[in-house]
Amino acid sequence: MKKYTFHFTAVFIFSLMLFSVTACGQQKQISKGVVKRIKVHAQLLEGNLSGDSTNRYVSVYLPPSYQTNPAKRYPVVYFLHGYTDDDAKFYGFTKHWMVLPPILDTAFTADAAHEMIVVTPDAYTLFQGSMYSNSITTGNWEDFVAKELVAYVDSHYRTIAKKESRGLCGHSMGGYGALRIGEKNPDVFSTVYLLSPCCLNSSPMSMETIPPPFLRADSIKTTAEVQKADFFTKALFASAAAWSPNPTNPPFYLDLPVKDGKLQPTVLQKWDANRPLNNLDQYIFNIKKLTAIGFDAGTRDANIAESIKTLDSELNKYDIKHSFEIYEGDHINRVAERIGKKMLGFFSENLSFK
Repeated sequence: MKKYTFHFTAVFIFSLMLFSVTACGQQKQISKGVVKRIKVHAQLLEGNLSGDSTNRYVSVYLPPSYQTNPAKRYPVVYFLHGYTDDDAKFYGFTKHWMVLPPILDTAFTADAAHEMIVVTPDAYTLFQGSMYSNSITTGNWEDFVAKELVAYVDSHYRTIAKKESRGLCGHSMGGYGALRIGEKNPDVFSTVYLLSPCCLNSSPMSMETIPPPFLRADSIKTTAEVQKADFFTKALFASAAAWSPNPTNPPFYLDLPVKDGKLQPTVLQKWDANRPLNNLDQYIFNIKKLTAIGFDAGTRDANIAESIKTLDSELNKYDIKHSFEIYEGDHINRVAERIGKKMLGFFSENLSFK
C-alpha cells in the first residue's frame, strides 16, 4: 500500500510541477504588434531651403489585436524622437540604444484593454534634427506633425479620430517638440508626456562665457564640415536652422549666434523666444485645455532636471494639474523603463478608448 501511495504522490507532484511550468510559459508569452514603415508626402515641408526630402519615413506600430479585430478602433500616441535619431532606430530597423515595439508588446499584453497605435515620423534633417519647429530653412515641422501627419494616420488606419484619443510625447528634442506642438494644438492632442525634454530654457551668455561649440560653428563654411563636427556644434546648426533661419544667407540659410567671433544678440533673442519656459505664459489657456500633461528626467541629466523643476513650478503657479518626477538616472539609461512603466500607463489613464 505504501508503494502505491508513494507512486500516486510522486505523479501528483510531477503533474502540479508540469502545470505550473506550462502556466508560467503561457504567462510569459508576449503578443506582438506589427510595425509598418511607410512614406508620407509632406506638403508643409515643400520648398525647405535645406533640400531635405518631403517624402518622410513614418513608423507605425499597430497593436496585437489590430489584425485580429477588424472592427476595433484605437487611440493614437505620436512619439517624437530625439536629435540625431530617426524612426528607424526606435522601431528596430537600425541598431539603437532602445527599441520601442517590444516595450509596447509587453505593456499591451499585460493590459490589452488599453492598446494604442504608436506613430513616429522621421525628423532627421540635413542638420540631423528638425527641432519640430516651423522654419523656411527646414520646413514647417510642427504643422506637419499636428496637421498633415495626424490627418494621414486618421485616414489610413482605424483610429479614434478625436483629440481625446490622441497623445503626444517625445524624448529629448522630441520632448521639446511635444511641448511646443502640444501647447499650440490643444484641439488636436489632449494628453502630452515629455521624456527628458531638452531646450526648455535659456542660458545666460557673454563674450567671456561663449561655449567652444559656438566658436567652432562660426568657423564652419561647408555642409561637409558640419557633418564632421562634434555633437554640440551640429546641434547649434540644427537650432539655428529652426529658430534663426535666414533665406538670404547661403549656403546654410541660417544665422548663428556667433559671427566673426562676436555674439549676435538678435539671434540669441530669436532663440530665447523659442524656449518654452520663456513663452509658457502665452500658452497657459491652451495648456489648461489639455486633459493631462506629464514629464520626467534623470537626476544625472542635471540641466534638464532643473528645467523641468521650473516647468513644474510654473504649472503649479497656474494650478494646472500634472505628473512630474525626477528619477535616478541619466539622459537615456532608463528611458525604456520609463516608457513601459510610467508613460504608457499615463496615456492609458488619460486617453479616451471609445
